[in-house]
Amino acid sequence: MEALLPIIVQAVTGILGGEAIGSVVKKAAMGHGAKILSGVIGGVGGGALLSSMGGDAGALSGLLGDAVGGAVGGGVLTGIVGAVMGAMNKS
Repeated sequence: MEALLPIIVQAVTGILGGEAIGSVVKKAAMGHGAKILSGVIGGVGGGALLSSMGGDAGALSGLLGDAVGGAVGGGVLTGIVGAVMGAMNKS
């Protein structure tokens, strides 16, 4: 369970970050499923990236680091996917 909890936290905060960016950027022609999927993938990736960079001694270690990395990663990836999908719909 100890190995699964950070992934769950990263996925949930990734969804929250993705939904926040998706609601702010109205031009992103994305469905709700695409926001959730990109949020989960970005959240897990961002959380893993932050935890590997910070190590265990940093201020953003543990569940706080997982939450911050997940939210930022989910938001960034959702923004990128939304911009790409919006550009594809224009052409």
